[in-house]
Amino acid sequence: MTAATQPPRAKSVIYIFLSGGLAQHESFDMKPDAPMEIRGEFKPIRTRTPGLHICEHLPGLARISEKWSLVRSLTHGSSDHSLGHHIMLTGRSDAPLGFDPSKPKKSDHPSMAALATALLPKRKDNLPPAIVLPDKLVHREGRTLAGQFAGTLGAQHEPWFLEMSPYHPKHYGAYPKYLFHHERGFETDPSLRFQAPHLSLPQGLTLDRVMDRVSLRNALEQQTENLTALAGDEAFDSTRQAAIGLLSNRKVHDAFSLAKVDPKMLDRYGRHSFGWSLLMARRLVESGVRMVQVNLGNNETWDTHQAAWGNLKNYLLPPMDQAVSALLEDLDASGQLDETLVIMGGEFGRTPKIKSISAKALPGRDHWGHAQSILLAGGGIKGGRVIGETDKIGGYPVSDAQTPENLAATIYEALGLPRETIWNDFTGRPHTLYMGSPIGGLT
Repeated sequence: MTAATQPPRAKSVIYIFLSGGLAQHESFDMKPDAPMEIRGEFKPIRTRTPGLHICEHLPGLARISEKWSLVRSLTHGSSDHSLGHHIMLTGRSDAPLGFDPSKPKKSDHPSMAALATALLPKRKDNLPPAIVLPDKLVHREGRTLAGQFAGTLGAQHEPWFLEMSPYHPKHYGAYPKYLFHHERGFETDPSLRFQAPHLSLPQGLTLDRVMDRVSLRNALEQQTENLTALAGDEAFDSTRQAAIGLLSNRKVHDAFSLAKVDPKMLDRYGRHSFGWSLLMARRLVESGVRMVQVNLGNNETWDTHQAAWGNLKNYLLPPMDQAVSALLEDLDASGQLDETLVIMGGEFGRTPKIKSISAKALPGRDHWGHAQSILLAGGGIKGGRVIGETDKIGGYPVSDAQTPENLAATIYEALGLPRETIWNDFTGRPHTLYMGSPIGGLT
C-alpha cells in the first residue's frame, strides 16, 4: 500500500447512510410546480439560505441551512438495492466481476470504510481508523448486503462493526418512538433495545479484564502459545489490536455509555436509534476515530414503495431531521465542524412518477439510480450551496452531474489521502484509490 501523508482537510468523516433510498422529491429536491403525480403531497419550506427550499418535514435542517450544502445531481446506473448499496458504499459505479446480489464475496470492491482502515495511519493506541454502527446492513429476507466489507482488499482490513441495534426482519425506523412497518404503520417491540456492543478480545478476554491493563498483560502472556499459533492470521491480529485499542481507551469506552450523556443532549439528538447512533458517532470522532459510517435504518428502511407520505411524515423524516440537525449544531458549537466532514445519502433516489405496487397499497415511489440528493457539511465545506440540478420532474441531472467516484474522492481528500495513493488487493495487484475528482464548488 502507498498512501503518502498530506495535511487532511478534516480530522474525521461521518458518512450517514440511509439504506433503502431517500426520496429526493420528499426531501431536498422538491418539484412544487410539477403535476401532482410527480410533486407528491409535501410542501416546500424556506431555509435560511435565500432561494433554497426543502421539505416541510425537515424544519431542523431548514433552520441551520447555512451549515450544510446539497448535491442534487448525484447519479449512477443501478436501481437495484444490492448493487446500489455496493456502489454507494464503495464509491465505485462498476459492478465487480461475479457480483452476487444475494451475498458479499471476496471479489467485491472494498468499501470506503475498509480502504480508510487500510490506508490511514495507524495510531499508537490501536484505535480503529474506521467504524460502522449501529449494525450491519441486512435485508428482511436475510441476505447481508454487499459493499460494506473489505472485499478484494483482504479480510484483515475489515472496518470495525459496532453492532448496537438488534436486527428484526419485520421492523423499520428509529425505534422505540418511530418503529413502524411499511404496510401496517406504527409498531411496538419491547425487545428492541439500543445497547453498547459486547466487545471482547479473542480467546475469552472480557471487557472488565481488558480495562484492567495488568490483567490484560497477564492474560496475553498466559496465551502465548495460542497467540503464536495464530500469528500468521492477519485478520485475527488486526481484530485483536483493534479490540485492545477500543477497550483499553477509557474515552472510547465512555463514548458507548448512554448513561454518561447529559439528558439534555439525549433530548436534542432524540431518544431513539437514529439519535443514539449519531450521538455515538459524534463521541467516537471526538475520541479520534477517523471515519464513522452510521446506518440510519436497517432492512432498507427508506424504501418507500408504499404509504410513502404517511411513513415519511410520521416515522422517517422527523427522527432523521432531529438527529442530523443536532449533530451539525453540536459539532459547530464545539468548533469541530470545520474538521469533521458529514455526508448523508442512500443507495439511490426515487422515481419521479408516483405509483402503487398493488391495488390495495397506498402509493409511493420506486427505485431510481439516475438522480439523488446528497447533503454535505463541515470539513471545509461551505454551507448554503447547491451543486447541480435535475430536470423539471427530478429524474435526471441537467447540470453538474456527479458520480459516486466523485463522492468517494471528496471523502478521501478530506481524510488527507493523496491522489497518487495506491492500494493492493489480496493477490498483490495494485489499484488506484481515486477514480474521480472531489466535488467542485463546495469549498
